[in-house]
Amino acid sequence: MKKAGAEKKRARRSSAAVKSAAGRDPATDTPPRKQASKKDVFQLFAEKVRDHKDLVSRWAVLQETRVEYFRGKDFVTFLRNHPELKDILESDRHLEVEDIVNVLLSKNLLVRCDRVVKTVRPGKRKLSTWPAHLEIFPEQEFSDNDAFFAWTFVNKRPLWQTLLSLSWPVLTLAICLFPVYPHQAKLLILYTCAGVLLLILCLLLVRALIFGVSWTLLGKRIWIFPNILAEEATLRELFRFWPQKDEEEKPKLTARIFYAIVAVLAILLLRHHAPDEAARARYQKRVSNIIDDVLEWDPRLALSGMMDSMQSEVNGTEINNNVTDGGGNEKAEYVEHEHDESTDAKDLYNDNI
Repeated sequence: MKKAGAEKKRARRSSAAVKSAAGRDPATDTPPRKQASKKDVFQLFAEKVRDHKDLVSRWAVLQETRVEYFRGKDFVTFLRNHPELKDILESDRHLEVEDIVNVLLSKNLLVRCDRVVKTVRPGKRKLSTWPAHLEIFPEQEFSDNDAFFAWTFVNKRPLWQTLLSLSWPVLTLAICLFPVYPHQAKLLILYTCAGVLLLILCLLLVRALIFGVSWTLLGKRIWIFPNILAEEATLRELFRFWPQKDEEEKPKLTARIFYAIVAVLAILLLRHHAPDEAARARYQKRVSNIIDDVLEWDPRLALSGMMDSMQSEVNGTEINNNVTDGGGNEKAEYVEHEHDESTDAKDLYNDNI
């Protein structure tokens, strides 16, 4: 009951502050130029707060759109630790946190959201601290009790993001021209890519081993780099090393023993059917031949090879023509010889008569 009464009082106070901040009379308060500049004060304040690194925020999906959002209680703590940011609001710097957020809501710089999944999932102790899917909350008022607020304006793109987006076509063209690179450049690119791939595979393997050992022996779920495979995460969240607190129930002992036995049997089975040294040597030779063909390919050699093949085709055609011509001459000589023999035979028969 006390919380409901406090919420009602806060709503009344915040609505009055919103009216005083957003609905002032320009004829009695400030000139039109100052009034126009004051409209941008909260926009500047919102951009400054959003770019500040101390405000904890996450990304989520709101109506099929990715938005950046924060929690109401985190915003209260943030402004309490950084009161100098209120100086941007000029004459409204003395407003309370609730009033400031309500003004931002009235100016459509923020929108209050709520989690889509409102029930605890099976196997978990409580709701997720940072939900991945949000929906618009019916009452657009500030609250620090499990309330989320998403930015509605498009943030200014940093210079490095613009340069990175312009570099993608250049990178694509460079990848397509890889076959014509010098041999040393090909080796450098090959070893660099192989090293990065090996690093990723080793990281995933160590990550899985740590999770398996901790889950089997201690009953705890420890994922180092918990967001390394996340589809939607910022760069800072992607390379975060230590995981968050485990909010799921502790696994049963029977399940841990069962999966430990399955893992041991799988390892023994793979070890028994592992390829021998001869098979590994054949596979290595095959892969080495493929890599050598890629590295040793040169456009000049390709052009010379095409010229040699064309020359050989021309020579083969001439030989076939010569053989064909020779065969026709022999056939003509044979026919002429047969005709002469038949003529001599007729003359001999006439002489005998």
